[in-house]
Amino acid sequence: KDESKSLSLSDCLVNEEWKNALTNYMSSPPFQALEHFLESEWCSGITVFPPKKDIFSAFNLCPLDKVKVVIVGQDPYHGPGQGHGLAFSVRESVPKPPSLKNIFREISDDIGTDIPTHGCLRSWAEQGVLLLNAVLTVRQGQANSHAKKGWEEFTDEIINILNENENGIVFLLWGNQASMKGNSINEKVHTVIRTSHPSPLG
Repeated sequence: KDESKSLSLSDCLVNEEWKNALTNYMSSPPFQALEHFLESEWCSGITVFPPKKDIFSAFNLCPLDKVKVVIVGQDPYHGPGQGHGLAFSVRESVPKPPSLKNIFREISDDIGTDIPTHGCLRSWAEQGVLLLNAVLTVRQGQANSHAKKGWEEFTDEIINILNENENGIVFLLWGNQASMKGNSINEKVHTVIRTSHPSPLG
């Protein structure tokens, strides 16, 4: 059985830096409403991806002071076993989705690297790439099913926190939903690159 079922959503964020930065927001009414919505989904027996323990993997693997690059996508993969809390990433045993194949192909074309044999981007996260979806959860088989439930405001808060970094971060915003996340970023300090979503559907 999934031991994380007894955990609250906020308990799943274990990185102390991010926890401290988000303390006020995670006790705010908007975040509590999001928690309530997700608890009602889980209690109703609805399958939600990624598993609860993985929802904040992007933050747990990439501490706030290590963030150099932020890749913003839309929402998690909605197939069984795919999403594990890192935007665009899948576990090593899972076939690479079309979006990720396109990402790898573009990187290979640009800088001549070999295309990886698996689609797990954990090593990117550990090197300072925050793999952030605009919405962090989804119902099985239903893309965008958790849009407008409170995640957008949460990830806006993440962008606001990162915007305060004076060292300069590169933000890669892929797709219309992600592109809107860049409106408040200080482009005198940070680099913002907007492009289409890597999905074959655009």
